[in-house]
Amino acid sequence: MKKIALIAGVAAMLFATAASAMTVQQFLTTAAGIPRNPTALLRSDTRRLMNEVKTGFATLRREQDAARAAGRAPATCMPEKVPVNADQLLARFNAIPAARRNITVTQGLREWMNARFPCPTA
Repeated sequence: MKKIALIAGVAAMLFATAASAMTVQQFLTTAAGIPRNPTALLRSDTRRLMNEVKTGFATLRREQDAARAAGRAPATCMPEKVPVNADQLLARFNAIPAARRNITVTQGLREWMNARFPCPTA
């Protein structure tokens, strides 16, 4: 019985951690501790940051598609493929004033994509 309670507790903790969105400041702090060399891809922190960005872009894509499907103008008109490298992403996130870095990575990406790929006005 104790095993089941322990497993349930660990599962709940993992779910809560996954459900909490990473802030831009947390992203930058984690990224600062990752070496800029080929071994970086072997680190769990690197994969976590990559997944955070991937999830953020997937959210933006869903929002864009949902707005179009509902007949609304989407907030951004991202192309199917958005080429982004680590230097561009870090430069953009570092350009966010420190007082605003408590926004989520998804919100940081949203603001960047809105500026980079605005929808044409009618």
